[in-house]
Amino acid sequence: MKTLGRIILFFGLQFVVVSCYSQKQFNVLDWKTDVSLNTYLVQQMDLQYQDRQFKLTNALQTRAGIQAYIQSVKRKFKDLVVQLPPKAALQAQINGTIKQNGYRIEKIVYQSFENHHVTSNLYVPDGQGKFPAVLLFCGHEDAAKATESYQKTAILLAKNGFVVFVVDPISQSERVQLVDEQGKALTRGSTTEHTLLNLSSNLVGSSVAAYELFDNVRAMDYLCGRPEVDVNRIGCAGNSGGGMQTIYFAAFDERVKVVVPCSYLASRAHTFETTGAADGCAQIPGEGQNNLEMADYLLAAAPKPTLILAGRYDFIDYRGMLQSFADLEKVYQRLGASSKLSLFTFDDGHGISKPKRERAVQWFRQWFYHDSKPVKEEDWPTLSEQELWATAKGKVSLDYPNETNITTQNLKVFRQQQKSRAVFAQLPLTEKKKKISKLLGIKQVIEPFALEQKGKVTAGSLEFEKIILRQANQVPLPLLVHYPKQKAKKVVIWLSDKGKNKLADSISKLQAHVATDVALILADVRGVGETADKAELNDPKYFNREYRNALLALHVGQPLIGQRTTDLLNLVAMIERDANLQGANIEINAVGQLAPVALHAALLAPQITKLNLYQSSPTYEQFLHEPLAKDRYGLVIPKVLSYYDLPQLVQWIGPEKVQVHL
Repeated sequence: MKTLGRIILFFGLQFVVVSCYSQKQFNVLDWKTDVSLNTYLVQQMDLQYQDRQFKLTNALQTRAGIQAYIQSVKRKFKDLVVQLPPKAALQAQINGTIKQNGYRIEKIVYQSFENHHVTSNLYVPDGQGKFPAVLLFCGHEDAAKATESYQKTAILLAKNGFVVFVVDPISQSERVQLVDEQGKALTRGSTTEHTLLNLSSNLVGSSVAAYELFDNVRAMDYLCGRPEVDVNRIGCAGNSGGGMQTIYFAAFDERVKVVVPCSYLASRAHTFETTGAADGCAQIPGEGQNNLEMADYLLAAAPKPTLILAGRYDFIDYRGMLQSFADLEKVYQRLGASSKLSLFTFDDGHGISKPKRERAVQWFRQWFYHDSKPVKEEDWPTLSEQELWATAKGKVSLDYPNETNITTQNLKVFRQQQKSRAVFAQLPLTEKKKKISKLLGIKQVIEPFALEQKGKVTAGSLEFEKIILRQANQVPLPLLVHYPKQKAKKVVIWLSDKGKNKLADSISKLQAHVATDVALILADVRGVGETADKAELNDPKYFNREYRNALLALHVGQPLIGQRTTDLLNLVAMIERDANLQGANIEINAVGQLAPVALHAALLAPQITKLNLYQSSPTYEQFLHEPLAKDRYGLVIPKVLSYYDLPQLVQWIGPEKVQVHL
């Protein structure tokens, strides 16, 4: 035919002018489809956490069993955060001191990794001798350490004999990362910035949670070097996002002796199933795959004294908190340490309110001062955010011209990973395919599938069969298949991140160009077109229209790009077994977010002989340079840049097989 080149060009032009609504007559599935992918992911997660519960139940049979379980959690967690930067000299600077009644506040900046600065406040009680200390981790308030409730928590601790180190997290207060030349934030707040930075961090094998953890470890390093601090009596506490930091820190740093998370402990499984993924700093890819529940991070610290603070009417799931606390109770009982675990619930919502602050300080005094008397907070004054700044200009990006932010650090790691990518490139193709399949979460064996005919539909003079490709334990794949009048010599598969129905609108205009020996298949891989998630279920602050499913997919170790590659591999297998199509050359035309999916499928399925890619992301490296871009979580493969980038896939497939159209 004259040919496919013209068809491809025509499609490439049409994608920018397709209609703004899908044609329902092209739908294949006959149920409420927008929940299909999320339902599948929740089922996969439930299986993982059933396995986790089975392991925990068995471990609880003996003291040795639970100790082995605790060690396994520690190992798995450290494996998840292994890509941590090398420590740099702290080079801590005290940039001012504020004398208060009974204590002083030192405004401190320390270096976490090279040229990466952390702003903080150190509250030091009046008096002599070594004091116990508390690391206080902040939630997602933009003011961070200057937030009124965190100031009041620190003051109450200082008034009761504790050194308190309050650390600004990444993306908050003086540590906003994505800024213009004047230091003005380029996003709407810390939760957005955390999430965007987390995406690029995942590609190089890290996460915002890991970077926060590292900053907090360095905070502990600093505390341990202060002459006022008793290094054998250091605890940690945190509210909201700081509560999650507390939970992670408890599992990672053996130096912490007492743990108090507030307004964050819940059930990871129940949270994902109900409210969905949280901000990018609140979870690490692979936690579900590794059977790690929220409670496990606190179990890893058992039997250290641990107090859980909760609001009965918090948006953090209270039922899930009770489930996690029940796991903690069983472990502490088995270890003979029930008195070291406590739950304090107050009839309020989210946050470390006065009753919670008082109970927290009482808990710290109980274990560090052997004094369990009630603690009373008075109406002590707090300071403004600017008064507590540890930098002169209120932004590390302005005070430190050579500041290494998370974006530049990820680019640095990417350059360092050039060596590992070069080593991977030298492996035999079979070994590369095996590793890439593992990164994508793809099973090596294609399971048996069944085809269900759902009728026919016409677009112009083209007739399509509606077909559902069904495979056990996979999301059904809706297809529109146009069979030629004679046995096909070529099968052309079209994929678009806008869905097959919009493609079908354009196909009616191509009827004169379809040859008698070319089959056309329009497919909606999972989460696209018919099974796309509802927009309202994905908070726009995350800059991603499929955020909840993308994060849950990463949680269970099945990145969306891998699941969609699986769909294409199943489609190739279907073609090979169809008497009218088998033996035909297979060509894939993929648009937008599905172009990298097609690349991976072509590497893993040599039956694919030609790729035409439109509006495609050329490299994962580009993601590192463009942290503000939208709708990219569906393409994230954790640690991918340790092994390859998209141009390497083109080389391994064969450049002659791949045509990129802008």
